[in-house]
Amino acid sequence: MTLLDETPPEASDARGRVAELRAIREQVRRGPSDRATEAQKAKGKLTARERIDLLLDEGSFREVEPLRRHRATGFGLEAKRPYTDGVITGWGTVEGRTVFVYAHDFRIFGGALGEAHATKIHKIMDMAIAAGAPLVSLNDGAGARIQEGVSALAGYGGIFQRNTRASGVIPQISVMLGPCAGGAAYSPALTDFVFMVRETSQMFITGPDVVRAVTGEEISQNGLGGADVHAETSGVCHFAYDDEETCLHEVRYLLSLLPQNNRENPPAAHSDDPADRRGEVLLDLVPADGNRPYDMRRVIEELVDDGELLEVHERWATNVIVALARLDGQVVGVIANQPQSLAGVLDIEASEKAARFVQMCDAFNIPLVTLLDVPGFLPGVAQEHGGIIRHGAKLLYAYCNATVPRISVILRKAYGGAYIVMDSQSIGADLTYAWPTNEIAVMGAEGAANVVFRKQIADAEDPEAMRAAMVKEYKAELMHPYYAAERGLVDDVIDPAETREVLIRSLAMLRTKHADLPSRKHGNPPQ
Repeated sequence: MTLLDETPPEASDARGRVAELRAIREQVRRGPSDRATEAQKAKGKLTARERIDLLLDEGSFREVEPLRRHRATGFGLEAKRPYTDGVITGWGTVEGRTVFVYAHDFRIFGGALGEAHATKIHKIMDMAIAAGAPLVSLNDGAGARIQEGVSALAGYGGIFQRNTRASGVIPQISVMLGPCAGGAAYSPALTDFVFMVRETSQMFITGPDVVRAVTGEEISQNGLGGADVHAETSGVCHFAYDDEETCLHEVRYLLSLLPQNNRENPPAAHSDDPADRRGEVLLDLVPADGNRPYDMRRVIEELVDDGELLEVHERWATNVIVALARLDGQVVGVIANQPQSLAGVLDIEASEKAARFVQMCDAFNIPLVTLLDVPGFLPGVAQEHGGIIRHGAKLLYAYCNATVPRISVILRKAYGGAYIVMDSQSIGADLTYAWPTNEIAVMGAEGAANVVFRKQIADAEDPEAMRAAMVKEYKAELMHPYYAAERGLVDDVIDPAETREVLIRSLAMLRTKHADLPSRKHGNPPQ
């Protein structure tokens, strides 16, 4: 008699059930069909499970509700009830830290959202909020499932509500790896960061066919809502890459710079870059002549650990730089004017870009370092009619509302209202430093002299010589490097080569900073 023959009937039945479960799980793992997988690959796209494997640490993914099926009937759905219902949900780790994820499976109903599909996403979002861990969505779906009607639309409402509830509580990252049209596009817009892949991902509210029918304009899907459009023109996309592998690798890198939630600090890392490393090259990078451009990104690279930074919105509103980096192993958010683009002025888009970044850093306990070289706000009818006052106020509000450590360094120009808005001491910067090349004033010397000494210049025998003399006098009296320091508007004038050490020591002192805001339901920021 064999061992199998000796097995009680109940145990034998249990073994059969386990074998059945294993077969079902293998079916779930493989997906709907080889043909559907081949079609996905033909588009140059990975499958949902391949994407999850690239995002998370090997072997760490734990799936939630893999056996979920829709319960809809009619319109042919009753004959097709695949497991997962077109979305894979669960959690795993990135560098050992918990991350929740959901990934649309385009092979099933084109990744379209139905009632069961939406309920799975709602559940994993609720779990992420409760656990206090980041949520990453891997988006590749065709919108609402038409066959399920209003039930599908209501599913999006539940996602939006949870996006809003999680905002500023846990990091939310949207990775666009396929189409995202109509109301579905609003979920990524509510999250903290949006990644896109060129050629294969698109986002738009109304597609090319609708645009053509309504306006007569002819445009392709990528021309309307591709990665480059949203990275350069609309500002919807924060990061754009050529392939999914690079994109998901960069998502992992971003997660390494963010805390798990708003109750934690960002993860510290060991740095071999000496805290007291001098930056002599800074003296050559930044010309003393305020009219000469230079690359502020090179300045930031010289200051931060090992020259590494993750620039956010790199190709949109390029007159201001916002980036995450480390100083002595501690994560900081850097906001800096870029003299190579529009001379570093603030305009509508730059103000919005910097304001959103400041708010994100403040929400997740990331100290702010602001590098100023700003000649003012961009003048012009288009800017005024476009609401530069309203949009500039967004940046002002964000800085004034921020309670994280805030340090400003004035490299060269800091003129007018733009100087005040860029985290000046008067709006709450904890420490303000200036280089010996700084010029802090209401406006440039030439413009100021034309206003202040208008009569003397007009009455002079040689107006140009008088104007030159008045400019020189104004600079000597009101724009010399120590004028602001003498009046306590900057805390110190420092050697540029010592900037890294000064920032690190100052941030170490501010690490225990505590600031309370007035009791209120929420503010009413300018929109």
